[in-house]
Amino acid sequence: MADRPRLLAVMGSGETAPTMAKVHRLLVERLGSPAVDAVLLDTPYGFQENAEELSRRTAEYFARSVGAPLAVATWRTPSDDVVRREQALSRIRSAAYVFAGPGSPTYALRVWTGSGLRDVLAGTLDRGGCVTFASAAAATLGVVTVPVYEIYKAGFAPSWVAGLDLLAVTGLRAAVVPHYDNAEGGTHDTRFCYLGERRLRVLESMLDDDTVVLGIDEHTAVVFDLDARTAQVLGRGTVTVRRRGISTVFGTGCVVPVDELRAAAAGRHPPGLVRQPEHPTAVAQLSLRAEGKRLERAFDARLRSGDLAGAVRATLELEQTITDWSADPEETDGTEAPRAALRGMVVRLGELAEVGARDPLEPLAPLVDTVIELREQARAAGAWTLADTLRTRLARAGIEVRDTAQGPVWLPAPRATPDDRC
Repeated sequence: MADRPRLLAVMGSGETAPTMAKVHRLLVERLGSPAVDAVLLDTPYGFQENAEELSRRTAEYFARSVGAPLAVATWRTPSDDVVRREQALSRIRSAAYVFAGPGSPTYALRVWTGSGLRDVLAGTLDRGGCVTFASAAAATLGVVTVPVYEIYKAGFAPSWVAGLDLLAVTGLRAAVVPHYDNAEGGTHDTRFCYLGERRLRVLESMLDDDTVVLGIDEHTAVVFDLDARTAQVLGRGTVTVRRRGISTVFGTGCVVPVDELRAAAAGRHPPGLVRQPEHPTAVAQLSLRAEGKRLERAFDARLRSGDLAGAVRATLELEQTITDWSADPEETDGTEAPRAALRGMVVRLGELAEVGARDPLEPLAPLVDTVIELREQARAAGAWTLADTLRTRLARAGIEVRDTAQGPVWLPAPRATPDDRC
């Protein structure tokens, strides 16, 4: 047995969101060191014009939220020369933690075809290490892969393409479908990685009898421990084994033998079974929008109670939350509302600061001027006792009156120091 655990982690989405940072940290810690050699394989999004930026943001996310340095194995195009390809494969061979995420699954497979990457990843698992594939990369792990962009965006007829079949190391023969619970469509069905029920049924009918759909919800992971022969569901959603339209669902927190997943794949579970953990724990339903609303409510509550320091903390926490979530490519379009809330919070703090910067005695000026005018009238009438009394009362209220050649002026009385006291 390898010195390190042999782990295969499959994430449905959110791989660089705050929701999944804990999962990454858990996997890195299980390998035995927070400074474990980790590498990002950038192929799935290698066709994008912002590929360099995505790599930088992902490395920053790992450094900030996971506490592990992340090197980039650059391998972006099928035309990369042999040297570039072999450099990427060499980095992967030497890494204990291999990560790949968003982009296009079919593009990644075109780049990887004939490269031997599947055997290199299997070698990582054989000698001890962790392979974490998420979103588009996750879809490549099965025996077949759904060409999601081609079907959902370009209108291609539902079909499968050959996958890496790395999932075979677990004993499962499956097609991995990330974004399983996606609800972005609103008025139309975008579950099952934007396929919807109708197209998924068509695709299921094309599968071999011994191949099932393994669905991973968004912001959810299933971690296969190849030594313990277990599968653990982490994150905020569920993992589904679907066979001919019938689903077996495993809730977050479940740790089940891989044989149980295989039993579900073979149809040896009661139809529609929902498997929950024996000791359920609360799972935060996090999203950037929800966190923004929570912090905005906290800000309002702090202001109502006069807790300005607490309001400032809520503002800073929202700013950091937006920064953290911005590392997730799937969330960059969702920062508008939280940023608007943040700007509103800053404006309200600025208004309070402007009020606080004014002379605190300014609202009293009309009253003080009236009292001084009465004192002047008393002096003119020779009512010296009344004039002195009015001056004394102003002094007790923190107002010092000084008689000058131009007339009386007033200003806040100087505070007494310990040495001035009797």
